[in-house]
Amino acid sequence: MKSIGNRIRESRVALGLSQADAAKMLKISTPAFCKIETGQTNLNVSRLLQIAITFKVPVGQLLSGKSEDVASSEELLALKKELLEKDEE
Repeated sequence: MKSIGNRIRESRVALGLSQADAAKMLKISTPAFCKIETGQTNLNVSRLLQIAITFKVPVGQLLSGKSEDVASSEELLALKKELLEKDEE
């Protein structure tokens, strides 16, 4: 199963961006962005949303890997629960 970091990397590469380019767009350091992609840093909801907007991909795609525009309500509830648990950590 691919991690969120791997899906972020795939989205970045699909846009033809280097890690430095992506970091600059997100207004963070290149090492900080590298840690996001490698899973060394846990993402908060606001950073995940910022990445999704910057890379023009749905948040659900970064979380689940599915490129479908519409997720089932069960999937959305599961993702919401997962995000809330991550924020509480």
